[in-house]
Amino acid sequence: MQLRIAQTVPDTEAEGPGKRFALWVQGCTLRCPGCCNPEMFAPDKGGQWVDTAQFAKTILQTPGIEGISVLGGEPFQQPEALAELCALVRAGGLTVMIYSGYTMEELRAQGTSAPLLATTDLLVDGRYDQTKPEKSRRWIGSSNQVMHFLSDRYTATDPRFGTPNTIELRFVNGQLTINGWPQAADAMRKP
Repeated sequence: MQLRIAQTVPDTEAEGPGKRFALWVQGCTLRCPGCCNPEMFAPDKGGQWVDTAQFAKTILQTPGIEGISVLGGEPFQQPEALAELCALVRAGGLTVMIYSGYTMEELRAQGTSAPLLATTDLLVDGRYDQTKPEKSRRWIGSSNQVMHFLSDRYTATDPRFGTPNTIELRFVNGQLTINGWPQAADAMRKP
């Protein structure tokens, strides 16, 4: 099965608990105002296609990671391919964290989200709201978003979830990139 991805960071601590392989999918029709990834909106422009089984092998061969974090774009706009990838990764012992602009209620109503939700340990749901920046919960963009603990691999009492957001700066191929906090990424874009 094929999955269209926009970018990856194979070793980050800014996109979820522990060291994680972060994967941004290409394509999002939600288009939240102030989104820090507008270049990932178009489902048919940008990014690259990857084979889910091959890509899962690549992720599982990444040393020292606790799991994967899937961001976007909108992960639930590619639910079948992503469910296959996440099932393979979980079978290999890693955890799965997904960020979605859809609420849990919307996902359950879609009818196509159940297989992907079944492979998810931790879901952050809700549209990003630039007027409500999150200042106290780590790995959350705006205060309206909710963490759903869908397996026993993470719990709300984990002290890592109560620390402030962090950012990571990377200089790759002559380009400075930032991940981990939407307000910081937005500030980097402004002249």
